[in-house]
Amino acid sequence: MSRYSRRSFLRSSTTLLGAAAFASPFESFAARLQAGERPRTHQDFGKLVPVKDKTTGLPLMQLPEGFEYLTFGWENDQLTEGGITPSKHDGMAVIASDEDTVTLCRNHEVDGSGQAFGGSDIAYDPQGPAGCTNLLFDTKKGELLKSWSSISGTSRNCAGGPTPWGTWLTCEETLHQPGDKDDKGQPFSFEKTHGWIFEVPATKAVSPHPLTAMGRFVHEAIAIDPSSGIVYETEDKPAAGFYRFIPNSPKHLAEGGKLQMMKLKDVADSRTGWRENDLFDVSWVDIENPERAHSRAKTKDGKPDGSGVFLQGKKLGGSTFGGPEGCWFLEGRIFFTAKSGGNIQKGQVWEYVIAEEKLRLVYQSRGISDLNMPDNIVASPRGGLVVCEDGEGTEPMRLQCLTRDGQLCVFGINNIDLTQTPRSGFNKKYFNGEWAGATFSPDGRWLFVNHQTPGITFAITGPWKDGLL
Repeated sequence: MSRYSRRSFLRSSTTLLGAAAFASPFESFAARLQAGERPRTHQDFGKLVPVKDKTTGLPLMQLPEGFEYLTFGWENDQLTEGGITPSKHDGMAVIASDEDTVTLCRNHEVDGSGQAFGGSDIAYDPQGPAGCTNLLFDTKKGELLKSWSSISGTSRNCAGGPTPWGTWLTCEETLHQPGDKDDKGQPFSFEKTHGWIFEVPATKAVSPHPLTAMGRFVHEAIAIDPSSGIVYETEDKPAAGFYRFIPNSPKHLAEGGKLQMMKLKDVADSRTGWRENDLFDVSWVDIENPERAHSRAKTKDGKPDGSGVFLQGKKLGGSTFGGPEGCWFLEGRIFFTAKSGGNIQKGQVWEYVIAEEKLRLVYQSRGISDLNMPDNIVASPRGGLVVCEDGEGTEPMRLQCLTRDGQLCVFGINNIDLTQTPRSGFNKKYFNGEWAGATFSPDGRWLFVNHQTPGITFAITGPWKDGLL
């Protein structure tokens, strides 16, 4: 079947399925885009203006009028339970809550090797400088109550995701191991292999152990279907797979299971050549050896290729995605972003419908002024999606939202300027800094999000009911 006729068939099959069989909260949005309509801009949400941080008094963000925020857990701040807040704030989620408080687990994407922070009892590798910190936040008073190190001794903890049973799965975005060298040819000091997923509790930290059956590759994020316990995993490489892990015992991931890679019928590569609302049949291929980090091939500079898991799936017909990043479960669907996918390679948003075994292209960027390489993603309790940008160019990074009624809106813009008021040793403009780790409190009143460098955690609140998100 030619690409043109196959694409036409896929599009027509969407109509044949009908709304009852495949009702999507974003289907009308994608259909309008496919028909040539342009997405609306942030003026529909309200004018964005610089808003002063309740903590520092600095206008660190632009937000719609009526919204406010405070910051806490800055890089180099003292943790209340001892130690210093690490750098490179990244993926994050609320993993526990009660009437008055929420517990956040926050990743720190620190690269390279070096001394682990926190005590030796929470360190996987004594020479892994990355890990997680947990934060207890009072949603009634709007203040941080407690902060502590929850796992360390890891490397490049980029993203991950919350579990339905109240823990966090933190993912390493690297394949470092003992004997590896950095870009300058200097050896790392690692004592253990990296490229794993670890489970992190909400309260007392425990000795970390890698969940090896979930695969050793360049991990990004996960999302879990609460009805089955299946874990969906993204891989952050320009040519990567989208995976699922079927546990032998849901809620007990350390007991092993089966890792599989997504296969799209008649589609080897999803990165270009497609339009919004294109629909694909999904099946899955088994990964025989999920712990195989590399294939026998080498990169151009002679290093291991980091494609050991991916190429196992490709040999069985698994499909290629362009830099899968954020991943979130919503109403029987898994939404995930592909940062370098799309016809201009600036990002896609995908929707996998679990019960139907179908994949839909919800959105793809038309330019960096539109959507600039989407990264972490989260659903609000009201059903919209917040997308963190991690893009290119000179324009400030944004928090974007895809709304259920079919709008693409800018909700927040980076406005961090510390040139006049340095803090924690930072004294530059950081407008290009990456947003990460967006997550809502269960009641929907607070949106928490991280800025990576300098590492800052924001807590945003305001008139959500009056807006589109």
